Amino acid sequence: MFINRGALRFPYLFEIIGKGPICVKDITIYLSWRRWRIINQGIIDVLVGFVGLSLGYLIRKYIAEARIQTAEEAARKIIDDAEKEANARSREVLLEAKEESHKLRNELEKECRERRAEIQAIERRLLQREELFDRKNEFLDKKEISLSEKEEEVEKLRESVSRLETKRREELENLAGLKTEEAKELLLKETEREVRHELAILIKDLETQAKEESEKRSRNIVSLAIQRYAADHVAETTVSVVSLPNDEMKGRIIGREGRNIRSFETLTGVDLIIDDTPEAVIISGFDAIRREIARIALEKLIVDGRIHPARIEEMVSKAQREVEAVIREEGEQAIFEVGIHGLHPELIKLLGKLHFRTSYGQNVLKHSLEVAHLAGIMAAEIGADSALAKRGGLLHDIGKAANHDVDGTHVQIGYDLVRKYKESYAVGHIVLSHHGDVEPVSIEAVLVQAADSLSAARPGARRETLEAYVKRLEKLESIADSFEGVDKAYAIQAGREIRIMVKPEIIDDVGAVKIVRDMVKKIENEMEFPGQIKVTIIRETRAVDYAK
Repeated sequence: MFINRGALRFPYLFEIIGKGPICVKDITIYLSWRRWRIINQGIIDVLVGFVGLSLGYLIRKYIAEARIQTAEEAARKIIDDAEKEANARSREVLLEAKEESHKLRNELEKECRERRAEIQAIERRLLQREELFDRKNEFLDKKEISLSEKEEEVEKLRESVSRLETKRREELENLAGLKTEEAKELLLKETEREVRHELAILIKDLETQAKEESEKRSRNIVSLAIQRYAADHVAETTVSVVSLPNDEMKGRIIGREGRNIRSFETLTGVDLIIDDTPEAVIISGFDAIRREIARIALEKLIVDGRIHPARIEEMVSKAQREVEAVIREEGEQAIFEVGIHGLHPELIKLLGKLHFRTSYGQNVLKHSLEVAHLAGIMAAEIGADSALAKRGGLLHDIGKAANHDVDGTHVQIGYDLVRKYKESYAVGHIVLSHHGDVEPVSIEAVLVQAADSLSAARPGARRETLEAYVKRLEKLESIADSFEGVDKAYAIQAGREIRIMVKPEIIDDVGAVKIVRDMVKKIENEMEFPGQIKVTIIRETRAVDYAK
């Protein structure tokens, strides 16, 4: 369907065209009419808009004025209400202030009355005190006058006594024939002699009492230390027994023409004894470490079954590593048990070696632990350095771990070792003096010496019975008594030292040197003893008299 857009925009023009032929005049008239209509429509629109704006402005102004008037009235009402409320509140506050001021005035008046009363009471007390002071002043004045009179009397009496004293001294000097200074000196000397005598008696009593108390206390400390630490000691032997699964294994251990047993003994340094003992082989040797290596290696060979020189060398090497690990563990366990720290690794290793070392049947590591604990307990009881005593006690026999490899006594070897591995001089002195070769200069050294004697001397610690132990001490004393000129002999420190008192009128200084050498030789020839025995000859001359 075709729609003519021109017909939509200019309907009147197309209506004229539709009626028939048109002329230019008609079109001009139409256009003029259309223009006039558009102009009129615009004017009408402008007038309508102006009228609308005017009406809107008037209406809005009227409404605004009405609202302003209403707001002003509300504001005036609020102001009036606020003024009324403020007036009422001000009257209330004024009344409260008046009441508060009245109350404060009453309280102030009351406080003023109380203060006035207190001041009046204080004034009365001051007046009373003033009266009392006046009376005391009068009394003191009287006393002063009386004292002055008595001082004069005393001065007169003093002068009289002085004259009498001078006269008495002159009479005494005439009677005694001595001057005053001489009498004083004589009196002082006599008093000094009496005081010295009484002081000597007192010192002797105190010394006797101190000895009794110290002996009693030392016994208590030693018994307490032994009770608090009691260790089991297992007596070691010089042989180890290895069980065999059957007797056929003996032939395999010996090997063809004995090559296996020779190789085993050469590598381990022990003797392998294969005798008629059923299903057992005996390992003999004085070195407990080598014996332990041989035992472990032989047990491994028996379990493995392959026994030949190359296999023997391999097993011995493994056994050596295992024993070294055991030595290290034993050393670490020992220092852990005692509770000391900072020990050199080589000293720990040497301590572990003491686990395989025996002294007259006594395990040296167990003995060192016991000495450390006993010395530490006794040091704690008397207030000495417990840590130093434990350290010295644990290391006192460290030289025995190396005395097979180094020449010298275990005391000197131990001292050299602890000083080599940076131990303190105090610890070295304890090691050097624990057998009395050097005089102890510290309390801890004396305690370690005593603990060493206790550990070695108590029955059961070493491989000997009580009867044998007593017999050895009696034998030692009997050897000393067999020499001419010996007065008394005492075996002390568990038989490690003997002290002999000789008669000074028979044995002189040169003879004392000779008799000590002869006695040492006789002890070495006639006795068997662990370690060494110190022989001390004591010779003295005494002058004795009795007051009757």
